[in-house]
Amino acid sequence: MSWENCTTPTVFTLVGLTDIPSLEVVLFLITILGNLAIIFTYKYSSNLHTPMYFFLANFSFLDICYISNTVPNILSNFLLARKTISYHGCIVQLYFLMLLGSTECYILAAMAYDRYNAICKPLLYTNIMNKEFCIKFIFGSWFVGAVNAIIHTTLTFTLPFCGSNMINYFFCDIPPLLNLAYTDTWINELSTFVIGGFVTMGSLLLIMVSYTHIINTILKIHSSSGRRKAFSTCVSHFTVVTIFYGSGIFIYLKPRSNYIMEHDRLVAIMYTVIAPLLNPFIYSLRNNDVKAAARKIIVDKMICAKY
Repeated sequence: MSWENCTTPTVFTLVGLTDIPSLEVVLFLITILGNLAIIFTYKYSSNLHTPMYFFLANFSFLDICYISNTVPNILSNFLLARKTISYHGCIVQLYFLMLLGSTECYILAAMAYDRYNAICKPLLYTNIMNKEFCIKFIFGSWFVGAVNAIIHTTLTFTLPFCGSNMINYFFCDIPPLLNLAYTDTWINELSTFVIGGFVTMGSLLLIMVSYTHIINTILKIHSSSGRRKAFSTCVSHFTVVTIFYGSGIFIYLKPRSNYIMEHDRLVAIMYTVIAPLLNPFIYSLRNNDVKAAARKIIVDKMICAKY
């Protein structure tokens, strides 16, 4: 059959996230509540109104959007005893996946740059990381994400899907959609590698340069307590970077011939479900300022409720 004569499917069939739907509900709720707690703590604690926590609150908002882009469709499919997503729903889901993922790359870079200035240039920190600069960095991150999402979504959905409509994944993503395409996808693969590589590796380079200077500065600190305090402020962020970038690079920056959907599904769970789930715990359990601010808010609310 010539692809010019093919009929575009109206729906795609998806593979579920787990065989235990109640687990999906629990993971989703914990992620939403955990990230909302960070945003709430930042908003109502004046001690946390610094660039570091401004970026962290925005990062938590992104995580809420990230998991809300995939899991609700999975849960609704379970309740309705089906595993499908409409063609246009798939377009929207892929667009927001690319938008949020690209934006998250540069917010992680912003967080690394913030730590670099705080540790390596403490006297100039407040001048460099002023409110206007932080807001511009956030808007710039969203702009890069939007451009990247438009390019990849447009290229993906100009492909003909004439054969099977079964997506061997639990959400709409570039690799499984390319596997369904009824034509050569080398342009899509090249754009994913080049543009995706620019977005991913560009932000990762900024993170690596920042951390190289940070580590070099920390090693020059004579006080062991000072080194430990400086290092502790970076461990949480570096852990998140490792999980997010490691899984993202594994999925997108490899040839189509190396796609193994069963393996890729497991890795995709890391950056779409596990990373947003772990981030509130990684940042809050290792951060005394966040824990102290949260306790103060709880105590104040209890006192207000009592009177």
